[in-house]
Amino acid sequence: MPITWENKKTDSLVEAVLALKNPTEAKNFLRDLLTAPEINEFGNRWQAAQMLDLNISYSTIRGKTGLSPRTIARISTWLKKGMGGYQLIIKRLNKHHHNSASVRKGLS
Repeated sequence: MPITWENKKTDSLVEAVLALKNPTEAKNFLRDLLTAPEINEFGNRWQAAQMLDLNISYSTIRGKTGLSPRTIARISTWLKKGMGGYQLIIKRLNKHHHNSASVRKGLS
């Protein structure tokens, strides 16, 4: 029987994440919730998703992140055919970074 990740416990976790107000709170919460290796693993997976979105090769991603080709392929599948979470945040952050750069450029 497959394990479902949608349940009251994960709903509570999502609620907790949404309550975080700034990067310091997020870092502190993640460090209390996860081990340092788990945080690094998630960081590697996020970096891989961003690199895949830029069409960077698996071999380059593997060299930068240490992730296995199987994990990179899984991230690629989720990036293209997942629930849209990766794409949403990549677009949102790209828009934010673009707007921030424009604002900074205008202030110079």
